[in-house]
Amino acid sequence: MLKRRWMPFQQNPMITQFDNVLRALRRRFSRSEWFLTLFGNNTANTASLKRGLLLIQIDGLSRPQLQKALNEGNLPFLAKLINQQRYRVHDFYSGQPSSTPAVQGELFYGVKNIVPAFSYQDRTLQKTMIMYLPSSATAIEARLSQTNEPLLKEGASYSNNFTGGAKETHFCPATLGSEQNLKSLSPLAFVFLVLTNLYSCTRLLALTLLEVILACLDFIHGISRGYNFIRELRFIPVRIIVCILLRELITISGKIDIARGLPIIHANFLGYDEQAHRRGPGSRFAHWTLRGIDKAIERLWRATQHAAKRDYDLWIYSDHGQSATIPYPVVHGKTVQAAIAEVFNTHLKNNHRRSGAPDNRGEQLTRTSFIGGRIMRWANKVAGIQSADESAEEAPEEAHDIIKTIAMGPLGFIYHAHSPLSDADKSTFAQSLVTHAHIPMVLTVTESQEVLAFTQQGQYTLPADKNTLLGEDHPFLDDVADDLATLCKHPGAGDFILCSWRAGLAPMSFPIENGAHGGPHPDETHGFALLPMDIPPANTHKTYWRPLDLRNTALNVLGRQTQTEVTTSPPVQQVPMNAQHFRLMTYNVHSCIGMDETASPERIAHIIARHNPDIIALQELDVGRARTHYHDQAQLIAEYLKMDVHFHPAIHMEEERYGNAILSRFPMRLIKSGLLPTLNTRFPLEPRGALWVSIEINGVELQLINTHLGLRKAERERQINALLGDEWLNHPRCATPRILCGDFNATPGTRVCKAATRSLVDVQEALEGHQPKGTFFTHWPLLRIDHIFADPEIGLVRVDIPKTVREKRASDHLPLIADLKLPAQ
Repeated sequence: MLKRRWMPFQQNPMITQFDNVLRALRRRFSRSEWFLTLFGNNTANTASLKRGLLLIQIDGLSRPQLQKALNEGNLPFLAKLINQQRYRVHDFYSGQPSSTPAVQGELFYGVKNIVPAFSYQDRTLQKTMIMYLPSSATAIEARLSQTNEPLLKEGASYSNNFTGGAKETHFCPATLGSEQNLKSLSPLAFVFLVLTNLYSCTRLLALTLLEVILACLDFIHGISRGYNFIRELRFIPVRIIVCILLRELITISGKIDIARGLPIIHANFLGYDEQAHRRGPGSRFAHWTLRGIDKAIERLWRATQHAAKRDYDLWIYSDHGQSATIPYPVVHGKTVQAAIAEVFNTHLKNNHRRSGAPDNRGEQLTRTSFIGGRIMRWANKVAGIQSADESAEEAPEEAHDIIKTIAMGPLGFIYHAHSPLSDADKSTFAQSLVTHAHIPMVLTVTESQEVLAFTQQGQYTLPADKNTLLGEDHPFLDDVADDLATLCKHPGAGDFILCSWRAGLAPMSFPIENGAHGGPHPDETHGFALLPMDIPPANTHKTYWRPLDLRNTALNVLGRQTQTEVTTSPPVQQVPMNAQHFRLMTYNVHSCIGMDETASPERIAHIIARHNPDIIALQELDVGRARTHYHDQAQLIAEYLKMDVHFHPAIHMEEERYGNAILSRFPMRLIKSGLLPTLNTRFPLEPRGALWVSIEINGVELQLINTHLGLRKAERERQINALLGDEWLNHPRCATPRILCGDFNATPGTRVCKAATRSLVDVQEALEGHQPKGTFFTHWPLLRIDHIFADPEIGLVRVDIPKTVREKRASDHLPLIADLKLPAQ
């Protein structure tokens, strides 16, 4: 044990200080920071390594349409996340109904099937619930708030059906959002705000002008296809507001909340869903909207990468998809309400009167009614759209109606005034609806709570006959069958549940729309989740996510308790028994102290997990040191990654240690650890050490040595000679295959590297087609001083030096990663 306190030499402190000055200047001149000062809502300083989460919802974009957009280049930033930033696309199941309120109820509060559809009859309140109405959304969220902890607590909610318990809500049905902040500005502050954000304002005006032109072209396109002139004219301002104004306001406000350091932010971009309803999910106009959404997400992501108060993760998902539909009135020449009226009046000898005029619009023309603000209300008047509350007031309930039909999408409900009906009456009515109203599938619940399904082919039950009704190839067959059966038993579901699709038929929607969601069709239930690779699968029994899985994982990331167990470790890479491939990472972690001068083993663990290595060689780890909060950094990282670890302290002073470690998901055993020779100088040099382990990879023993050499030339040469000698690499027990890796503090061409490559190969130089890259200093990696030297018989597959903002911030070195292949046994 050393007799004095050794402080490891900080490499190039001048560069580190210069980097910190640049970061401080960036914050000083940040427009978002100026916003905070103007609004007077700057938050207190938060440790920058406290986790934060930015959740982006791309409303209505199915997994198949996501892939199409990626292939056609309409989502270049999302493609960059997948190809360069270690993100993975997962399948996401929406649940039933496949609509935003149901998904957000499950995501924000952990409650499945909170609503049976976007619009339905609440029997208790005796009113029609339409989820863009403030009164409806508020009533449902009041019920949700009595259940579980809200996901967005202390955070921000943008353009969502529910607030999610957010501290601040913007453009949600029951709130006005940022308009209140703008009202609080003085005229001088407002002018200053515009001048300092002149680029954003100019961009907003230019995009609005472009969208006006596109909207007019879209209008002409719609008229040429025979669409209603008035409806097409009304859609122009709706498109501009939702696709441009709302998107830009969310982006600007979201960047401010990121600068403030809010723990969680959820933003919903509606533009694609709006266009897909109108023109179809695969239409050019819908996919054009994705370009703007992609750019907005990129701007928000860049804000998270430079956030000073939290270490944000960005998750992107879609709540549901859409199917390309044929409207029921186009197929049958009448609305579904009229068809049902004929069935009950003609075939069943009952009086049928609808409550109010039929709503065939779908939901797209009503999106602006809940955005709030004078501009939005003016736009609604121009478009001829009543506000949500006004339209509700003009459609009073008629208690004397025998039959009430609500069909706002692929699912519809029929409510009978004499409910409950007998099972025999239900069967008769359902069969008549299938035969005479041409409803593809009618569902009803018996007195014994059995769910019956009626089609042209006969009578079935759910979920037992799921293969026949929903198709054997449905990607979420078991879940969607169970959820659809549960939906039928919802108190708000009708006596008859109308489904405009079943297996074997083309999708159809009851309103006039070319894209729809809400039902069980595979495209409608098939969303996606784009998550970093270090985010584990929430449910190891299934290959896809659902909203509850996303919620539990988010709560876990934020350090909040969940009611279900969620693993915190990344997915373990399953290696076939005959495979000899493995991924090796060497990484000088700088005592887990980043360029922001904050110590965080958790951040280092996240970076490592994102690259999913099998073996990790780490240098400069602290154990029990005051400067890094007495953490055992090696053990913390190993626990997060669920790996075995061996640590060797090159410096050991009382309870404080500092040194190197090797982590592995393969079985390994320690062979040797010890100090390397140094120089006799007037002032003692920092001790340097090495760690040697044997790792068994599917029957092959790999000898791995991890080291960190000194700063002086003569010192390094003495140390490399020792490592290449009889005590280490040339030891009889150190048989091939062998790897020597670590921080050598020596560039290629020096005597140190030349000595190592006499018997080993430098993987960066030996890999054909690879251009060697530097690893130090992170922001300007000009020096290649971290190396992996391997026996020539070890196959080289791939080499990577990731250089994202996260890696640049976490340490003064970049990690070096190599995909290697062991020789056959």
